[in-house]
Amino acid sequence: MSETSSAGFGAQMRRLRAERGLSLRELARVAFYAKSYLHELETGAKEPTQRAAQRIDDALAAGGELAALAATGIRRREVIARAGMAVALPQTILSYGRRVGPEVPQQIAYRTARLRRIDDYLGGADTYEMYMAELDSTLRLLQDGSYADTTGRGLLSVYAEQAQMAGWAAFDAGRYDSAERLYRTSLAAAHDAEDLPLAGNAMAFLAYQELTLGRPATQTIAAACDTADPTATPGVRALVHMRRAWIHAVNGQPDDAERHLGIGVTCLTEQDERPDPDWVYWVDQEEAEIMTGRCWTVLRRPLRAIPVLESVLGRYDDTHARDKALYLTWLADAYLDANEIEQGCATATRAARLSADVASVRPRQRIAALLDRLNPYAALPCVAELRGLVSDQLARQRTHAASADTPQIPPRSE
Repeated sequence: MSETSSAGFGAQMRRLRAERGLSLRELARVAFYAKSYLHELETGAKEPTQRAAQRIDDALAAGGELAALAATGIRRREVIARAGMAVALPQTILSYGRRVGPEVPQQIAYRTARLRRIDDYLGGADTYEMYMAELDSTLRLLQDGSYADTTGRGLLSVYAEQAQMAGWAAFDAGRYDSAERLYRTSLAAAHDAEDLPLAGNAMAFLAYQELTLGRPATQTIAAACDTADPTATPGVRALVHMRRAWIHAVNGQPDDAERHLGIGVTCLTEQDERPDPDWVYWVDQEEAEIMTGRCWTVLRRPLRAIPVLESVLGRYDDTHARDKALYLTWLADAYLDANEIEQGCATATRAARLSADVASVRPRQRIAALLDRLNPYAALPCVAELRGLVSDQLARQRTHAASADTPQIPPRSE
């Protein structure tokens, strides 16, 4: 478990213990653990086992909150361990000679698909180096291997996929310069591979980053749709049109946003005998609902946004902690627009707790924006609780990141 994970458990444990008016010695007596061990859990020096977390949860009448935090951290450790064991770098193929057979691009694509699933559970700061290692290894195959033209195009296509994957991890970790470089690398490789849908997706990634950094993104996302649409499968078309809807929504263009949301939703109902590429495996009706709710939130239409987001997030698994935390912040924004301050604050608190173990800058940026919106309501107890929780998390994250590169914080949230 990372330091942020154990710190998230420890911070919640300490808060709950203080609320119950218990000293560490008194908690030790009712939880049947040594005071020194409980102190180590609270400070993040040790990681809770699931059994210990459940016993402390029961002792503090936490209603499963502490047990859930510990379970998330344990799952995260397991995912990292499996990922480390799964990575067999493509460059090892060259140890058997320079010849790269026609089956190799598909072999690498299968491994890339497995690694892509890790993004469901980990933030970009955890996956970036792993994804870059795969990308660099495939580049070695391209540069040093010997292969037929069709195999070369296959390698270029998977290389473009991997560059997008690494670029997304860089973006999620706040490494915006690296993300842009990787997206442009992907765009060039996809064009060389004559894979227009993949090139369109690279442009959509670039547009998403431009929007986040406060730059004009409308032309880029329009070009992404034009590039991908002619040959893309329904899933790809759904993805680029929903991203276009989001950019129009942020730019305050409700008609264009609604039109492209409609195109995206319609694409998901289309039948096509061609399989969607793996890089859109996550695009489904649930994601369409989330994007719809987000668009109506940023367009300040809370009566449209709230029912959609409440419904879909009620079905969304907490194990996807980064994404669910992000989506909860949009629901919190919608509540604030509807003048439901306590509900908005409670939802933001859920997002903050859920994202305590996430190696991503984006939930923190969104929660910081919500705290700014809550400034006029600073006297409310729920706002004070949220501020205290976030302050404690930030203090621990600064300690954890003291020796790491400082991420670039954009002037505009995602």
